Amino acid sequence: MTEHQTPPVPEISLREFQRLIQDMYGKKDEARGVDGTFMWLVEEIGELAAALREGSHEEKTEEFADVLAWLTTIANVEGVDLTRAVLEKYGTGCPGCGHGICRCSDAEKP
Repeated sequence: MTEHQTPPVPEISLREFQRLIQDMYGKKDEARGVDGTFMWLVEEIGELAAALREGSHEEKTEEFADVLAWLTTIANVEGVDLTRAVLEKYGTGCPGCGHGICRCSDAEKP
C-alpha cells in the first residue's frame, strides 16, 4: 500500500452489527425501553439533519452511524431481526413495483 492509499475498511454484515449493538448495549436498551430509545433516535436524526446542512463529511459519517445504531437498538428491544426484515421487504425488488430498479412514479412512495 502506498502512502496515499487508505487501508481497506473491514466489512460487517447487518446481522453482525445488530449482534454487536445487542452485546454492547442490550441491558441498557431493555431498561430504557422503546419509548426512551425512540427519543434518542429522533435526537440523532436531528443531529444528522444539521450535519447534512452544514457539517463536514466526518460529522455526516458519524451521524449516519449514530442513526443506524439507535435504529438497530430499537429493533433489538422489539425483537426484530433486521436482516430478515430487509430481505423480506426489499430482497425481491422494490416493494411498490416489484422491479430490481424502481419504476414507481416520482409521486409514489416506493
